[in-house]
Amino acid sequence: MLAPVDYKMVAVEEDADAVAAIVRYQVEAAAEASIAKRGHFALAIPGGSVMKMLAESGAPAWASKCTIAYVNHKAVPMDDAKLATHAKATALFLDKWAGVDVIVMDGSSDAKAEAQRYESKLRALPESVLPRNAKGLPIFDMMLIGVGDDGHVGSLYPGREEVSDASGRWVLPVEMKVPGSITLSLPVMASAERVVVAACGVSDKSPKGKSEAMRKAIEDQSQTASSFPAVGLRTRAFWVLDAAAGSSLGFDYVDCFAFGGSSQYANVFWDDSGKNEKGVTLVK
Repeated sequence: MLAPVDYKMVAVEEDADAVAAIVRYQVEAAAEASIAKRGHFALAIPGGSVMKMLAESGAPAWASKCTIAYVNHKAVPMDDAKLATHAKATALFLDKWAGVDVIVMDGSSDAKAEAQRYESKLRALPESVLPRNAKGLPIFDMMLIGVGDDGHVGSLYPGREEVSDASGRWVLPVEMKVPGSITLSLPVMASAERVVVAACGVSDKSPKGKSEAMRKAIEDQSQTASSFPAVGLRTRAFWVLDAAAGSSLGFDYVDCFAFGGSSQYANVFWDDSGKNEKGVTLVK
C-alpha cells in the first residue's frame, strides 16, 4: 500500500491558466539549474494540453542548450499534423526555439522497431546531455506528465504489461491501438531529476475535469501502478491541478489551494519566501 502524496507536493490553482504558469516557471527553474550545473537541459514532454502550455511563453534563451524527447508518441510520420505530437509541437513552439535538439522518431508504423530505434537515439546521447543513474537509466532534468481519466501516463495504460516492465528498457512499444505508439517506461519517468504532473480543464461532459483521476492518483491507497499507472509517480512528482481537478481531494490537502493568495508556484524548487535557491524573487 503506497502512502498518499505529501501535501507539500501538491498545488491546486484556480484555473488552467494558473496551472500553465506554474508549469512554465517549473521548466524555467529546472533549465536554469541544469544549465548552471552542467551546461545543458534535458526535457521530456508529453502531448496534449501539457505540451500546449510551453507555447505560451515564447522562445526561451536556453533553447540552444536544450534536448527534448517525447514521453510518448504515435508511430506515424513526423509531419502528420493530425496524429504526430512532433508536428503539433513544431507548429506550436518548436520552430521558434532556435537551436533546440529534438529527438524524433523515424516515422514508420512499426511501433516495436520505432521504440528500439528511439531508445538507441537516447542512449547515443552523451551523459553531459542526458545523465544516467546507478541503474543505467536516463536522468531527464524535467519530466512533464499529463494523466488520462483512466490514470494512464505516457502510453502506459491500466492493466497492461508495459506498466510493470522491469526489463531495463528505456522505451517501450505499445500496440493496444492503431496506430501503435512508443512510450518511456515508468522507471524512466520516475528517474527524472524533477517530475511535474499537470491536470486541468473542464467541459460540459466533465464539469469536474479530472477530479476523480487526481484523487485516485494522489491519495487513494487502494490503487496501484498496475490499476492506475499515475500512482507509479506518487513518490516522485509535484502535482499541479486546477480547481476542478483538485475538487475531490480530501481534507489533508486543504492547504494546497492557492486561490486569492500567493500561489504555491513550486514548493519543490522555490522556498516559502518566493525566492529560489539563488535568491531570485518569483514574480507571477
